[in-house]
Amino acid sequence: MFVQLQLWAFLFLQETISFDLRGMWDQMGWLAKAVVIILFIMSAWSIGVMIDRLIVFNAARKQSRLFAPAVAGALREGKLDEAIKIADRYKKSHLAKVVVAGLQEFRAHEVSNEIPGEHVEASGRALERASAIVHSELERGVGGLATIGSTAPFVGLFGTVVGIINAFQGISTEKSTGLGAVAGGISEALVATAIGLFVAIPAVWMYNYFITRIKAFDVEMSNSSSELVDYFLKKSQSRAAAK
Repeated sequence: MFVQLQLWAFLFLQETISFDLRGMWDQMGWLAKAVVIILFIMSAWSIGVMIDRLIVFNAARKQSRLFAPAVAGALREGKLDEAIKIADRYKKSHLAKVVVAGLQEFRAHEVSNEIPGEHVEASGRALERASAIVHSELERGVGGLATIGSTAPFVGLFGTVVGIINAFQGISTEKSTGLGAVAGGISEALVATAIGLFVAIPAVWMYNYFITRIKAFDVEMSNSSSELVDYFLKKSQSRAAAK
């Protein structure tokens, strides 16, 4: 979506702006060109992160909706092995990654002679570790969007300063204060500023969007972990009563 928006914006600029972009590029100094290249690299990286996180989050949401009722049915019937197999089938689900860690830990201690409360606590710790790992995986690259969103305008501002300097150098060289003496430098300044904002705004928008989704995933993982611990406690208590 953002790739298309950038292409549309570029075409719009070509149609509405009268100056020659290629000619402007040729007239730019090496420092101004470096600023523009850096901004486009930042834009390409942020678009890559956006696409990757959208794919990951949508897959996690879709698979979790299928996983939750399936594993709940297996647990109601007391089939831990079946619940683990179900979790293994939904490897992209954030809930499955957390739940399977707790189930495997509980099953590993179930046949031992440990006090029931101890292996429930061990399973709870396994759930906490899995939640932390999944949270870190979900956040991968998102912090970079915040960095780009906060620094791209300043990189563009640096290009603006370079353009203004070139404008004054044009005045000094041509001994004239006319528009022709400063047009090139001012153009560099405006282009650098526009590109900086064009890179920063989508990055900030998507960063906030991704953080909101990650928080929702954290709540879901926390609720699932709590419900699973309650299930382990009830199962342990019923087993102890049977003995």
